[in-house]
Amino acid sequence: MSKLIKRLLTFFIGIPLVLFIVFVPAYHHIVLNITVIIVSIISSCEIYNLLRAKIPMQPKLLVVTLSTCIPFSALYCALTYTDFSLTIYVFIAAFFILLVAEILSPSIKGTATNEPFAESNMKTAGSTLVLLYGGFLLTFISRMTILEHATEYLIVFLLMVFICDSAAWLCGMLFGKNNRGYIKASPNKSIAGFIGGIAGSILSGLLGIYIWPEIFIGSILKIIILGIIVAIAAIAGDLAESVFKRSAGWKDSGRVIPGRGGILDSIDSILMAAPVFYIFTILFFE
Repeated sequence: MSKLIKRLLTFFIGIPLVLFIVFVPAYHHIVLNITVIIVSIISSCEIYNLLRAKIPMQPKLLVVTLSTCIPFSALYCALTYTDFSLTIYVFIAAFFILLVAEILSPSIKGTATNEPFAESNMKTAGSTLVLLYGGFLLTFISRMTILEHATEYLIVFLLMVFICDSAAWLCGMLFGKNNRGYIKASPNKSIAGFIGGIAGSILSGLLGIYIWPEIFIGSILKIIILGIIVAIAAIAGDLAESVFKRSAGWKDSGRVIPGRGGILDSIDSILMAAPVFYIFTILFFE
C-alpha cells in the first residue's frame, strides 16, 4: 500500500474517529480525557526512546510513569471541578522526584570519566523534556473540556490543526517543487506548504464562526489571528519533532499508525498548538 493511500486512509478514518470522541460530552468529555491519558503514555514512551538513542536517560518506567501522572491529574480536575493549577503542581512534583532519584542513584557505568553524576545533566534534562512534551502539553486538551462551549472549541481547534496539516501537505505537493529546502529541520517542507497550512487553519476558524456565531463573538479579525497563531504553533510542533527525530537518526517516532509512523508523528502539531489555542480562546471569547 502506497504512503499516499495510507495517509488518505488515516485522514478519512482517523479524523472522524477523533471528532466522534469529542462529540461524547458526558462527564466533561471523560472519553476524550481518557484518550489523552492513553496518548500521553504512548507519546511519552516515544519521546523517551528518541532521546535515549543519543543521550543517557533515567529509568524508563520512572520517567513515563511520572509523565503520565500529569494528564491523570488533569482528568481528576475535569471530573471534580478542581482548579487545573493542580497539573502544574504535579509537573513540579514529578520534576522534584526526578532530581531526588538522580541524587540517590547516580550512574557511573559506561561514562567517559567513571565519575558520579557525569551524565546527570543530560539525564535530568531529557527526562524533564518527556514530562513536558509527553505529559504536560496534552493537559491543555483537558482544560478545554471544562469550558462552557467545550465541544465547539475542541472541534474548531482540531479542524484548525488537521486542516492546517492536510492543506500544507497538499499545497506542498502541488506548488512546493521550487520552494523547498529553506527549513533545515525538514528540507522537504515548502514555503507553499506553510502558506497553505496557515490558510487552511484560518478557513477552519471562519467555518467555526459561520456555524457557531453566538460562540465566536466579536470581530472576525479575532478568528483570523487565532487561525494564524494556531497554524504557526502547529507547524512549529511538526518541525520540532522533526528535529528530535533527525537528532536521533530516526525516520519515524514509532510504528503505531499506518502511513504516519508513531503517535508523536500524528500529534506533534497538537502538542504545540493546544496551549496556544486555549490561551487565546480564553482571551478572545471567554
